[in-house]
Amino acid sequence: MKRAASLRTRLTVIILAPLLFIATVLGLFEYQDAQDRTSTRLDRMLLSTALAVTRDVASSDGEALSFETLDLLQDASIGLVYYHVYAPDGSFVIGYATPPVRDPGTELEEAEVPYSYFEGTYQNRQVRALQLRERMQIAGLSGEFTFTVWQDIAVRNNLLRAIATRTFTGIAILIATVALVVWFGIRLGLRPLADLEEAIALRSPDDLAPIRRPVPREVRGVTATLNTLLDQVSATMQEKTDFISNAAHQLRNPIAGIQAMAEAVSSARDLETSQSRSKELLDAARHAGDLAEKMLTYERASALALDITAESIDLNTLVSSVVRSVTSGSVELTYTPASEPAWVTGDALMLGEALRNLIDNALTHGGLGLSKVEVIVLKTNDGAELIVRDNGQGIPSEDIDIVLERFSQPAPAQGSGLGLPIAQTVAKQHGGRLTLDPSPDGLTVKLHLPSARQDD
Repeated sequence: MKRAASLRTRLTVIILAPLLFIATVLGLFEYQDAQDRTSTRLDRMLLSTALAVTRDVASSDGEALSFETLDLLQDASIGLVYYHVYAPDGSFVIGYATPPVRDPGTELEEAEVPYSYFEGTYQNRQVRALQLRERMQIAGLSGEFTFTVWQDIAVRNNLLRAIATRTFTGIAILIATVALVVWFGIRLGLRPLADLEEAIALRSPDDLAPIRRPVPREVRGVTATLNTLLDQVSATMQEKTDFISNAAHQLRNPIAGIQAMAEAVSSARDLETSQSRSKELLDAARHAGDLAEKMLTYERASALALDITAESIDLNTLVSSVVRSVTSGSVELTYTPASEPAWVTGDALMLGEALRNLIDNALTHGGLGLSKVEVIVLKTNDGAELIVRDNGQGIPSEDIDIVLERFSQPAPAQGSGLGLPIAQTVAKQHGGRLTLDPSPDGLTVKLHLPSARQDD
């Protein structure tokens, strides 16, 4: 399984990626701007140098240049500048012996002023040159003199590279500083999550208390959901603990009874007594087995996972099968199906167990006057209803909550005290409900189930 990047790393990337992109764009823009500004500056320097040479040649009659102009030509900050002057007749006047040769295929850059720039070659080196023509009279020669000044392009490139290096170094330092600030800022910002992780790590099966630590507003929903889950787990574990405790208490008496009956059988004086006590022992064992089976059924109902076991069920067919399997003795057991298929979504096994427990509850607690138990399926607008009605002694309205609790009965009686709780748990797990309607004529229990989902 591919590991996901940490939240700190993801936030850092999300914040820094746009900054890196913007910094790169700005750096390229600054580099291009620096290139243009440097080229313009050096071109203007060539023009200033050419004008200075022109002035000195005119004033010295072509003999020498002033110290100021020589300093300008040899300025180390902008690189060495060369110059050449020839007369109208083509004769050499002053400067370096030969001017640069213009690159083939290039033309002088035309301008409205009497000078032009061009790229050329001087002693196998690429140069940038300026050529200026001016009419004057020097040493008896009169006409248009040509002044050429030039500079190695490598000098320009080195100057531009130095400017670019300083620019990108500054940007890199700025980005590194921002990245460091962002990293530590995110680290401080995520500290509440680290505290939350510590609080979660402190939880154990013995301590599922809700998390009360202050957290940022953005994760309050997560904390609330986690606290809800902890509450549910805690309630489930408490319910399991209570169930085990109650189950142990409920099984203690039947097991003690079985043990006593077994001892009584072994100590019987004659065969008839032994057989009588054996029958009592068998009844006690059956009662204990029935109680254990009811406990397992209740536990399965509580842990029902409908997302795995759910299927579309016609309640008519399911109820018919269960009713045929029940032995009611002298009590009349009738079944009335719905007039059309009553489809529900659920676990057929657990719905069948719920119905068996409802019928068994009616047969066990109906009393001496019980003579009839009716099972009815009705189709409703939002699902189906399973009804078990008896004409027995019923229960008082005030005892309804008692009979729906596990192992609880209004008065000492036969049974496990789990029949109705099992049916109620199955109903809840199916998104339905169980209702009890006592009357002087008996008890009516209704198990309402929602209709089958459309995708089923």
